[in-house]
Amino acid sequence: MNHYEQTKYKEALRWSRSLEKRSGVIQRTSKGFQSSINKKIPDRVHNLVTESIKKMIELSLTTSKYIRPIETEQDWSFQHRELLVEERLKQYKSTASWEGAGTGAGGFWLGVADFPLLLSIKMKFLFDAGQYYGLNVHRYEERVFLLHIFMLAFSSDQHRVKVKNLVLNWENESLERKHIDWKTLQIEYRDTIDLVKLMQLIPGLGAIVGFVANGRLLEQLGETTMNVHRLRLLG
Repeated sequence: MNHYEQTKYKEALRWSRSLEKRSGVIQRTSKGFQSSINKKIPDRVHNLVTESIKKMIELSLTTSKYIRPIETEQDWSFQHRELLVEERLKQYKSTASWEGAGTGAGGFWLGVADFPLLLSIKMKFLFDAGQYYGLNVHRYEERVFLLHIFMLAFSSDQHRVKVKNLVLNWENESLERKHIDWKTLQIEYRDTIDLVKLMQLIPGLGAIVGFVANGRLLEQLGETTMNVHRLRLLG
């Protein structure tokens, strides 16, 4: 490995160890608050989130909806690939932020519509990043790998460690172990982002919260995506 790769691999190892630390006090104590709010949210909203994630998984595994053809070269350096991933992340972060601001300013039901829109943006970034890193995203197994990165980025403490161990030992795991449980995924995703995204539905705060929250959620996905690929490709 060259100096850049050694540096990034060490950063990824530190990031990996940090995943086993407990979340902050606010995140841990917000669970009860989330549960009380969830009971007051119309079933239609919960159903929308569930169906959006279910549809996302189906599309990502069976179609090319999220695959934007990207020309890559085999002899690209790892550093060059990461620069391209970072540029694409900035683009998607900007798109997600302004989309969140727009839907957040549009009232309750337009704010609810942000869930499937943001999911689509996240999946497009994942598939773009996978191609830049040299993955064959047309292969079923690599698509499942990208979905596990998504799960790792948006999971509770307990589930995150389980997914991390699977993802970081990907080459040696059986296809059965790599199976995507969409129900677990949607529950983990919803519970991870609910508190901040529900604030987007509050009149007067929606636009600001939507802009900031969507940007940070893309950053979270970007950090996870880059570190997982570093550990897989450089380890």
